[in-house]
Amino acid sequence: MSTTISSLPVEAKAIAAVNTPRAKAGPARWRGLVVPAVAIVLWALIAKLDLVNSALLVSPAKVFDTGWELISSGLLWLNLRASLARELTGFVIGTTSGLVLGALLGLWPRFNRIVGPSFNTFKQISLFAWIPLISVWFGLGDVAKVVFLSLAALVPVVVNTADGIRSTPGTLLEVARVYGYTRAQTIWHVVLPSAAPSIFTGVYLALVYSWLATIGAEYLLVSGRGVGNLLIEGSEHFRMDLVLFGMVTIGLVGWLMNASARTLERALARRLGR
Repeated sequence: MSTTISSLPVEAKAIAAVNTPRAKAGPARWRGLVVPAVAIVLWALIAKLDLVNSALLVSPAKVFDTGWELISSGLLWLNLRASLARELTGFVIGTTSGLVLGALLGLWPRFNRIVGPSFNTFKQISLFAWIPLISVWFGLGDVAKVVFLSLAALVPVVVNTADGIRSTPGTLLEVARVYGYTRAQTIWHVVLPSAAPSIFTGVYLALVYSWLATIGAEYLLVSGRGVGNLLIEGSEHFRMDLVLFGMVTIGLVGWLMNASARTLERALARRLGR
């Protein structure tokens, strides 16, 4: 059959929904820097005028000097590389498992009736409530941290994938039946494009949650290198410059991940929209 579902007007509208409008490049893009710039200026003024105890709030210059020392010595890269390796491993494992489980829950009603109630109970358990059990089963090393990160990434992917699949408009499924599509063709050409925005959201949330969980795991499962360990070291030695630089690093890495995820989402959306 030469005609495809993607050529139909109703399907085109569903695909077009994936390509949501994006902000145009220009001066408006830089408005997001206003708040950080004002915060840094106020921070510098407070430190310079000694309005706060200097031991509690060091100057931006001191934080910059500390950061430069960590960068030039290679210590920052060693810790950041360890954190990113754990984050990427946990993200991949959790996201892959979440896509499979979410697809089964969304596509297979019988499986959803059997497994769905148990998963709904599982997702109500606080992520950090798993720490004692994980530490007993897997210790305090990288394996325990990766398991923790995988759990952080799993839930949002499962929920959004299953919801996106179940939300496929009935009109699209009816058109697929009229054109004689097999179940595999219907899933590939109709269900997945329709569910793509929700799936993207789940993967994006998994990326955010797994990075946040990385820092939490390093803080609670103290063993080895990591950005979280820099925060612990700074706190233990009352070095606010190290703590603040660690926080800035965490924020910048998270921002870069967010920007990368958005770029990838737009590229995949354009590909699905063809």
